[in-house]
Amino acid sequence: NELIIDFIYINQLKSSLNYQQLNVQNDYFGIALDFHTIKSTLNDDGSFDTERTEIGELLYQLKYCFDKSKIESITKFAVNAINSLFENIDVIIPIPPSNINRPFQPIFELGKKISEVSGIPVDLNYLKKRVTPVLKSIDNNEARKQILKNAFWVSNKKFKNKNIILFDDIIRSGETLNAATKVLKEQGEVDNIYVLTITKTRTKR
Repeated sequence: NELIIDFIYINQLKSSLNYQQLNVQNDYFGIALDFHTIKSTLNDDGSFDTERTEIGELLYQLKYCFDKSKIESITKFAVNAINSLFENIDVIIPIPPSNINRPFQPIFELGKKISEVSGIPVDLNYLKKRVTPVLKSIDNNEARKQILKNAFWVSNKKFKNKNIILFDDIIRSGETLNAATKVLKEQGEVDNIYVLTITKTRTKR
């Protein structure tokens, strides 16, 4: 099934964040804690001045400036969302990182800290991903889908009939999450999949 994003403000938590609900036909339900950016202005020299949301700036500093001090703040927001919106979760499964050459992997570091604070186990090795091109550089949706068609796999069914959180840092088009969900459902035979992403881009790139 295709990811259908419905921009609904969820006013359930006393927080400055705008929870963006991700409605997915049948297979999973999820949220992004907020948009990644507020606005981006093109300068005369071709560069951009980008204003990010609170959570977007925290993630930017962690992911692109390698500032590990932002992990704790992001984790607080994520765990508040998990406790308020999800129930009976058995395990958190992060999406494997696309860039394997980072000094450290933000998605794994966040997954471990969220697990520690929430008490929900995390499995960093269950969902496997082959090396693929960077998707944000590819505009054609069909081309992106073909790249992701056989990108993910799992080697066993240890989470069969379990409820999982599929965790990612940024959602763009949703095709990565769709591909991972299909594998978890068909190969892993998991029960319910709840998606949590830290931010969502304003475009599908």
